[in-house]
Amino acid sequence: MDKTNVMRLLDASGITYQEKIYDPETTDGMTVASSIGENPEQVFKTLVTENQSKEHFVFCVPVNAELDLKKAAKVTRSKSIQMIHQKELLPLTGYIHGGCSPIGMKKAFPTFIDETAQLFDEIYVSGGKRGYQVCLSPMDLSAFTKAPFADLTKN
Repeated sequence: MDKTNVMRLLDASGITYQEKIYDPETTDGMTVASSIGENPEQVFKTLVTENQSKEHFVFCVPVNAELDLKKAAKVTRSKSIQMIHQKELLPLTGYIHGGCSPIGMKKAFPTFIDETAQLFDEIYVSGGKRGYQVCLSPMDLSAFTKAPFADLTKN
């Protein structure tokens, strides 16, 4: 298996992880979870947003949940938050849709992880390329990305 930039960064930081591969044509989070045989509550998608001042924020939420934009605005102390347009993802983060990871973006944006991640010893996030997931401790992910845990999903 080729190492992605995400894996190289984790290796360099001494963070333990496992990688899983799946069909790179798969971009739907629920299908990814099924493809790697994991609980969708433990497989997290990475969402990139912007506020009214064009500041960017990253949110990691389970693939079976939806980001609550009001909660996202509150946690970032913004008036409003919206998803960025898909065409903006690559130039902004260095990642394509379906391969966006909270680890190793071009620039370190303020990042938040849904509080449910703390219920598990390990969670999955994108390995930085379509078809790659990395499994790691949510505490390690939080420490590496300087991301606090917060209530981020719609009930």
